[in-house]
Amino acid sequence: MNKLKIKKLRENAKIPFRATDGSAGMDLYACIDAPVTIEPHEIKLIPTGLAIELESSDYVAYLYARSGLAIKHGIAPANCVGVIDSDYRGEVCVGLLNATQSAFTIQPDERIAQMVIAPVILPEIEVVDELGDTCRGAGGFGSTGRN
Repeated sequence: MNKLKIKKLRENAKIPFRATDGSAGMDLYACIDAPVTIEPHEIKLIPTGLAIELESSDYVAYLYARSGLAIKHGIAPANCVGVIDSDYRGEVCVGLLNATQSAFTIQPDERIAQMVIAPVILPEIEVVDELGDTCRGAGGFGSTGRN
């Protein structure tokens, strides 16, 4: 992918960028006029003021938590990972969940998530009567041990 087209929907929207050359994600910012408080166990939809255009359906934009907000403050995307499909042209917003017992306030222009652009594999679906065997088989959660 050579270009990610970004449209500012509001003048005060901040263009995302990678903090370091090694960063996979671009920081997204809260495009709000006043602080927004997220009460304990509440979800608030925070706008970024941006819309994006991916080159083709071969790409997707994923919205992930910022580790500082998630680990230090318990604030992370409510759906764990947001998915921005290649044909979506609306505003990119982040639904943030406060997983703590204390209110948390998002400030205008605060970094609220990170966006990672990734390739999409669109396989042909084949319905079968049997699947190949493996050592694990149907063993599920915890079946491979604790470590």
